[in-house]
Parts: sequence; C-alpha cells; structure tokens
Amino acid sequence: MADYTAYHSQYLAHRITLEGVNEDAFAKSLSTARVDMNPHQVDAALFALQPPIPRGAILADEVGLGKTIEAGLVIAQRWAEGHRRILLVVPASLRKQWTQELFDKFGIPAFILEAKSFKERQKQGHARPFEVDNHVVVTSYEFGALKADDLRKTNWNLVIFDEAHRLRNVYRKSASKRAKALRDALTGTFKLLLTATPLQNSLMELYGLVSIVDDKLFGDEASFKTTYGGRPDPATLLILRDRLRPICRRTLRKDVQEAGHINYTKRIPVTFKFEPHDNEVKLYEGLSAYLQRKDTIAFGAKPNQLVTLVVRKILGSSTFAVAQTLDSILQRLNAMQRPTVEDVSDLDDADEIAEEWTSNDDAGEGAEASIDPARLKAEIAELEAYLALARSININAKGEKLIGVLDDVLERIASLGGKRKAVIFTESVRTQKYLADLLAANGYAGQIALMNGQNNDLESQAIYADWKERHEGSDAISGSKTADMKAAIVEAFRESKTILLATESGAEGINLQFCSLLMNFDLPWNPQRVEQRIGRCHRYGQVIDVLVVNFLNLKNRAEERVFELLDKKFKLFDGVFGASDEVLGAIESGTDFERRVFEIHQSARNKEEIDAEFDRLQAELDEQIKADVVDARGKLMGFFDQDVVRILKSRKETIDRMMSEFEERLITIARAELAGATFSKHTDGSPIFVHGGETWTTGWPLADEQHWKFFRLADGNLASTLTAKAKLRTLPLASLTFDYSAYGNGVLANVKQHIGRSGWLRVSRLAVRTANQTVEHLLTSVVADDGTVLDDEVIDRLFLVPATASTVLGLTPPKEAIDAAEALARKRRLDEADQANAEFLAKETDKLDNYADDLEKAADAEIKALEDEIKAKRKELRTTPGLSVADKVERQRAIKKLEGQRDELMLSKFQRKKDIRKEVEDLLDAIQASLKLTPQQTPLFTIRWEIRA
Repeated sequence: MADYTAYHSQYLAHRITLEGVNEDAFAKSLSTARVDMNPHQVDAALFALQPPIPRGAILADEVGLGKTIEAGLVIAQRWAEGHRRILLVVPASLRKQWTQELFDKFGIPAFILEAKSFKERQKQGHARPFEVDNHVVVTSYEFGALKADDLRKTNWNLVIFDEAHRLRNVYRKSASKRAKALRDALTGTFKLLLTATPLQNSLMELYGLVSIVDDKLFGDEASFKTTYGGRPDPATLLILRDRLRPICRRTLRKDVQEAGHINYTKRIPVTFKFEPHDNEVKLYEGLSAYLQRKDTIAFGAKPNQLVTLVVRKILGSSTFAVAQTLDSILQRLNAMQRPTVEDVSDLDDADEIAEEWTSNDDAGEGAEASIDPARLKAEIAELEAYLALARSININAKGEKLIGVLDDVLERIASLGGKRKAVIFTESVRTQKYLADLLAANGYAGQIALMNGQNNDLESQAIYADWKERHEGSDAISGSKTADMKAAIVEAFRESKTILLATESGAEGINLQFCSLLMNFDLPWNPQRVEQRIGRCHRYGQVIDVLVVNFLNLKNRAEERVFELLDKKFKLFDGVFGASDEVLGAIESGTDFERRVFEIHQSARNKEEIDAEFDRLQAELDEQIKADVVDARGKLMGFFDQDVVRILKSRKETIDRMMSEFEERLITIARAELAGATFSKHTDGSPIFVHGGETWTTGWPLADEQHWKFFRLADGNLASTLTAKAKLRTLPLASLTFDYSAYGNGVLANVKQHIGRSGWLRVSRLAVRTANQTVEHLLTSVVADDGTVLDDEVIDRLFLVPATASTVLGLTPPKEAIDAAEALARKRRLDEADQANAEFLAKETDKLDNYADDLEKAADAEIKALEDEIKAKRKELRTTPGLSVADKVERQRAIKKLEGQRDELMLSKFQRKKDIRKEVEDLLDAIQASLKLTPQQTPLFTIRWEIRA
C-alpha cells in the first residue's frame, strides 16, 4: 500500500526550511505566528528583508495598521534563520507589551534589560550583559543610550526602533544626547524603524531618520537642505519620493480598508461629569498647594520631581489611594528620611515612568540637604492633618458616579450587540482595590476580575489555579507565570466575569477585542498611554463600536483642560482611528506632553493661570501641526504604488495559497515520520492528527479553541523535531513508485499528466552565499526515460503523492545524463542570482551617483551664495551716499575677503569632487566584492521514480 516515505519527509523538510527572502522562504515564519496576518503586513516585512546588502528600512504605516506585527514577522524570519542577536529599542512603557506580543504571537522569548537586570547579569559574570542567548533583548531609549558603550560591543543581526520619530532630529547639532548615542552605538547594524510620523515639522526630520538607516541615500545635511529645504515644489517632491522608495514603506488605512482586509469599528465617547464633595475638594486643594511649595522637606528639591509627579497622579485617583500614600510618606519623615518613588507609589508602572522621566543628564539623585527638626515637625503635623481628613472621607463622588451609570452603559453596549462587559482602568492599585470593594457592595460581587502587576489577591490566584488545571498539557501554558496569569485573567473575563479592573502595567500586551466598553476611572496625562488603553478593546477583531467612558471633575480646572486636549486636540476618544498621525507625531514622546502638564499643575495657582498655561501649550501644538507640512507628508508618504489596492488583494490570494501549500507539506512530513499517528480533518477543513495521546493541528485558532497542540516550526515543537530528524537522515539509492490515486487532497494537474512515466531523480540543496545573504534552493535533476522534461514544480508536487519505496539490487543511475541535468539546474539558479545582484548593483550605483551629486550641488550652492553676497555688497558700496574714505576702504576689504573665500571654494571644488567620486567608486567596489557568489551544494538523495494511476 502506498504511503509517505523517508524520501518524502527529507525532501519536504528541506523544502520548508530553505533560507531566503522570497515568499516561500517566508512561509515558515508566517506559519509560527498566532495572528491573522494581513497582506500589507507581509508586504512590509518582505520589503524590509529584500535587499542583498541589508541596511534596513523605515516602516511608516498609518496608525492602527499593525507595525508591531510587521516587525514581528521580520524578527521571526531572522530567528528562523538562526540570526538571534536581536535588539528592540522601545519607549519604556511598551517594553512589557512588546515582550508579551512576541511570545504570544510568534513564540519568541524576549528579555527586558534595564538597570536591575543589567546589574544582575553583571554579577552573574556576563561581560556583555546585552547578549542574552536565544532571547530578543528589549530595552528603552533611555537605558539603551545610557549603556551605549555596551550596545556597541555586540554584533547585532537586527535592531528595531519602535516610535522611531524620537530620533528624527538626530541630524541637528542640538539633538538630544540620547538619540546621538543610540545612532553612534548601532552604526553599521541592520535597522528597522517603526513610526507613523517620519516627519512632523520639516523634511529635514525625514533626512534625520533616513541617515540612521543609510547615510549614503542623501548627501550631508547642507546638501539636503539646499535641495529639499523650504517648501519644495511638486516636481522636487516627486524626485524625493523616488529616492525614498528603496528604504521607506507606508501603507494607508484607506487602501487597506478598500482592499477589504480590515473593517474598522468606531470609538464612541461618553463623558460623565461629577462634582466632588467638599471634603474631597478641601483635601485636593490643600495637598496640591503643599506639593507646589518649594520649601517642603519631602518634595521641595528637584531630584524629588518624580516623587511629586507620582503623588499628583494618586491625588487625582481617589482619596483612598491618597490616604495610604500619606501614611507611607509620614513613615519616612518620622524616620528622618525623604520619600522615594518606591515609598509613595502604588502605580505598578512607576518604574517605566521613572525611566522615561530620567534623562542622561539628570540621572543622579543629587546630594540631600540636612533635615531641620523644627521644620520636619511642622510638616509632619500638616501631613497628619491631611491624612486624618483623607481617612474621614468614606465616599468618593467619582465612585458614586461610576455606580450610578454602570448599569446603563452596560445595557447600551448590549443594545449595540456587544457583550455585557466593561474594562475599567485606573492608574492606582489602591484605587483598584477600592473600586473592587465598591462594585462588590453594589451588585457585582463574584463578577469582577483584577489585573495588575502582581495579581497576588486570593481571587486572582484561584482563577490562575483553575486555568492551569484546565489547560494542563496544552500550548496555552507558556511557563511564564506573568504571561500565564494574564491569560488566565483574560479568559475569566471573556468567559464569566462582567468587570475587569485593570491598571496600566497590568493591561500591557493583552487583547480585549471581545469587550466593547472601556471606562477611564482616572486618565493618564500621557496621550500615548491613553491610546494604549483604548487599543486593548478598539483593535483588529473588534466587531462593534467601542464606548469610551471618561469621568470629568468639574471642580478641577487643570484636569478639565487635560481632558479637553486629549479629546479635541489628540482626538483619542472618537472616530474610527483614534489619535491622528499628525497630532501624536507633534510630540516626540508622550512623556514630553506629560511633563508639560505636570509643570502646569506645579506652577499655576488659580483658574486664570491654569487657562493661560494650557492656552500656551495648545498654541505650541497648533504650531507643530502645520498644514503645509501635513500636505507635504501626504504627497511624499502616500506614495509607493498607485495600484496598491489591487496589489493588496492579489497578495491576499498569494498568502492563502502559500500557507495552504506550506501546511500540506508540514502535515506530509508528520505522515511520513509518525507511523502510529492517525490523521483526519476538522469540520473547518484544518488538518489534525493524534499522536502520543495528544491532538495536533496546523491552525492556531483551532488549537487554542480546542486546547490542542499547535503544530508549527517553533523551537522545541514537534514539527521542528521531526523536520530536523528528516533532514539529518542519510538515504540510500531506492526505487519509488508514486500512486496518484492514493492522493486524496484534490487534483495535482501537472503531476497527473505524467502518469505512466518513469525515470531518475537526484535532489541536492544549493546554498548561494554572498557576504551578506544566503539564498537556498532545492536542485532537482530529472531524467525521464522517454526524454520528457519535468520542471521543478512537477517534482515539488510529486512529493505530496504517496509512494512505495524499495531498494532494488543492481540499480545504476545514468550518471552522465543526471550530471548534465544538474549542471543546467545549477546554472539557472546562479544566473538568477547574478541577474538579481546586477540589478541591485545598478540601483546602488544610481543611489551613490545621486549622493555624489548632492554633495557637489551643496558646494555649488555655497559658491553661489558667496557670489550673491559679494554682488549685494558691491551694489551697496556704489549706492550708499555720504560714505567716508575709511568706510569705503573697510567695505572693500570685506568684499575682498568674501572674494577670497569664494576663490578658495572654487579652487577646492574640483579636488572635493574628485574625493567624492573616489569615495563612491570605493564603496561600489566594496559592494561588488560583497556580492560575489559562493555556491555550496549538498547532495541529498537519488531515486528511480515511476508515476502510476
């Protein structure tokens, strides 16, 4: 009876693990992902991986299109190729989210490197703490810049900057030390820059970002400014657009929507206003005034600015959080010590806030002044009075408002077709506890799940234990308690709970698209953190409009103005996409905006001052969002293909076909290698098999839904083990009879037409290497007995057909004929590689010629500027009446000096041109040498074949 043989599994194992940059080679990365892939994301990842001289790319999709997935695909591809020195530089607030997403979606482990883990690795004897084996390293902009010398020591295979617009001013002399330190430390590495706003105020910002990826795409800063500075005309923008094409990719939401790949839902804002009770107002105003004073022991000095920020955030959350914070402060002061962030904070993202707020220049704590006992006694007495007031407040008006409206908004969600569920965000763990008690006492007992950085409460522990028991032995359990706790809480919320009370840090990296009611009990000042919150629910997979509920304190003018900016200026709460690229891009980081809001809280003492300061802040934002620059960006970045919708639709069909073929090959390997397994198909058509008492499938949603195993090419997975085993096997010369009638998965038309034929086949693996890249092929050398030519595609499909294998004594392959067929196949592949390299070299030649032209134009412009100045001064000398002889002599000397400068420039121009052209030729020689092909061929097996009906 025909079956699948070791020859099938060896051929297919090599086939699905070929290294390269085409779609087939990319399939192994796509197959490991637990995510619904969109065509534009695959396009972007392929774009980033294409060039044979890898320098990097800028992926600049509009907000909401999944740049994280695109980067994840690039990481997965490099990971699958064994290139595992990968660095992610991200805002501190996104470190955990990136770590979670990489593991959940791609099965790739990541390690967050910050001050504590860095020191621990040093203590463990790691001379290069950034080199964490078999982990993607995730660090923040701040810490990466602080440890630039350590970053420089590692030979990174891939570096990714998220929110890369933080680097766009790196070209300036006045640019932040942080941006320059990161650029210089990572020079020469393959970089991927992710940003929805590659330029905001000036085309020079685009020059800054491009220079990080490829410093030879344009000339220097002066030449770029000469050519593209000011307001370039449409023709100049077209030239710039073409030069950006090899390095920058931007997809627009309207194109993806038109292609039918994502149906966006809306955000519907709901605002509930409330007025706090008199004692709440008294506590807030008293403590606010105390925090504004410069002479307090606890908060007066500059190094305590971060502590003050944290207390201000708690002050706006709830009186219950305030009471416990005051108690902690008093304990420190009674011990004659100033409070630290750890003492006052119940924000479980305090470490992230601290890292983003600490720059390289003010990282030190500063020397502490001595504490005056008399002042200390008075301050303690003042804070004890505030503590007594806080403890006397049993009811918070905002909490009452929440209870009063919750049933109604839940019913509204149900009427829209959503589930009767709400996620309620607060920045404070203590406020979270207060809300849990309040909701339980008002009809929601047993319906609440908590999510924070610890989840050490009894209810969360019970949910976790139950989840572990139910998922024992399945892929759902990752082995990371933090990740598994989150998965357990999310599942409990999805399946049985009505309310999820979440803190900032707790909700990083989770997906709540099954919930369409989000309530901000308190609101972060950082717009990017607000966007992250809403993005938990308003994301791909959400099927109805999302209600975004905010609570507005009518007796707190500063908070009213913050809400107004987040709502009207940043447009976070309504529309289809939330925050616009234009507005979010107006700030390099949300921390900048948060810092300004904090400064206003600390300086403004009445309504008039608050309004004046917020008016000034809004005017700055308006200035940064200039219409002409937005228009230029639209013309520049909404570009690269006029027929993008058709291409995206076509890509979707290609991906579906490619993944279907990949899965069939992977399952065929399992059929060949697992003799005792039973194979079938699920009702949805997905292949499944039972092996060792466990059920496996290639469909990740089905695996998760049924608590089965996900059969994918991931580290340690059964699929990887079987594939590696098949590839290492040494196979003897054999005769294979392929039984076409035994193939039960449709029609293989190109195989069917060769039924009745027979011949010989040799299979080899050809690696075509250059200095920077390896592309692999399977060489199939076919000799048919009747002289018919069978192409590679026929042989590729042939190994999906069951066969019987036998070793026949006396088999002697026709060596001369097979060698000739192999030589032709090899030549064809090498010619393809030569052609591709020739095309790339031509493009590099054009690019470097443009680079040289840029530098020469800058020199010409400098000479022309001097000539114009000389002409102007000569005219002024002739036309200015009443000049004394001394004045005329002085002015003539100035003109002569300028003429001397011009002549020096003209004399040096040709030498400079010669130097530039030599630099270009040297670069091209180096590139040409690096593209030299080094083929390496490995024979796999030879068979006698026959195809029967």
